[in-house]
Amino acid sequence: MGSPKQTQAQINEVPAQRAGDRVTQPRYETIRQALRASILRGTALPGLVLIERPIAELFGTSRAPVRKAMDLLSREGLIRRFNGRGFLVSPEGVELQPRRLPLNQQTLGLEPTQVLIDHHWTSERIFNDLLSAVSTCVVFGHFKLVEHAAAEYYGVSRAAVREALIRLRDRGLIERNPYSHWLAGPLTARSVAEDYELRVTLEPIALRQSAPFLERPHLLGMLAAIDAFLDQGDPADPTQINLIEQSLHTHCLAPLKNRRMAAMIRLSQAPLGLHRIFFSTLRRKAERPMLIEHRLVIESLVQGFFGAAAAALEDHLQKAAGRALQRLKVLSVLPEPELPAYLVRIT
Repeated sequence: MGSPKQTQAQINEVPAQRAGDRVTQPRYETIRQALRASILRGTALPGLVLIERPIAELFGTSRAPVRKAMDLLSREGLIRRFNGRGFLVSPEGVELQPRRLPLNQQTLGLEPTQVLIDHHWTSERIFNDLLSAVSTCVVFGHFKLVEHAAAEYYGVSRAAVREALIRLRDRGLIERNPYSHWLAGPLTARSVAEDYELRVTLEPIALRQSAPFLERPHLLGMLAAIDAFLDQGDPADPTQINLIEQSLHTHCLAPLKNRRMAAMIRLSQAPLGLHRIFFSTLRRKAERPMLIEHRLVIESLVQGFFGAAAAALEDHLQKAAGRALQRLKVLSVLPEPELPAYLVRIT
C-alpha cells in the first residue's frame, strides 16, 4: 500500500462537496468518496471502527448504500474486517488497535462544510422516479410496489419511500389495500373514460375560478412555449410535452380555493402519464391539434375572456379523451418495457 504522499493525487480526485452543491451520483458512491477522501487524508484515524447504522444515520440513508460503500473501500484496501463488528480503518494494512468512537462528522474526518446528502433534491428525485415508473407500469397491467425493495433500489430509508408513495396515492396513481400492499393499475379504457368525464365537468369550473389570479407574464411564457412547438418540425422531447400539459392542467388550476374540488381533479388526472409514455415510447411529436387547443385556452386567458377559456378547455378535454383511448389501445399491444425490480406484476 502506498504512503499518504503517494496518494495525494488520489485525494484530489475526490473534492469535498460544499454547501449548495447538488449530489447527482448514487448514494453509495457519495458515501464511498467521502469516506475514501478522509481516510487518504488521514483525518479518519487509523483503527477507527466503522459501523453501518450510525454512518447510515449520518448520511440520511438506509444501510444498503453504506454496506456497498464499505465493501468497495474494503476491496480497495482502505478498510478491513477484524475480530469484531464492522470494519477497521486500515489504509496501510498493518495491525491496529480498534478505536471505538462515536461516529460523527468529526470522528469520520469529514469537513464541517461538507454536504453529505441533499435531502430535498433526493426526496424529489425519488418521487419523480416513482411517478415515472408507476405511470408506465399501469399501462401494461396490475402491479404491486414493494416498499422495502424500492428503498434498497434507491438506497434510502423506507420512510423516504413511503413519503413519496403517499404523494402518489394522493394523486390517485396507487392505492394501499387492507394488507398494506401498495398497488398500481391497471389503467383501462373504462377508467380513462371515467377520469376524463370527471375532468370535463370539473376543470372548466376550476379554471373560471382560478383565472383572475393567474399572472400575465406566466401566461405569455406558456404561449411562447406552445408557439415554439408549433414552429418546430422535429419530434418534441416528451418531458417538454409533459411540461405543456402540466402548465395548463396543474399550474393554471393551482389558485383554486375549493380544496375538495382540487383533490378530485388531481385524482382524475392519472391518465396524464399515458400521453408521456406514448410520446416517449413511439418517439412521436406533439400533434398540432393538441397544441392549438392549448393555445386557444391560454390566449383567451391572456385576453381576459375567462368564459371562453373555460369553454375552450372543455372542448380540449373532450377531444383529449378520444386521443387517450386511442393511445391506450396502441400501447396495449407493445411489449412491456423493462421496469424496476420493486414493481411486481400481479396480472
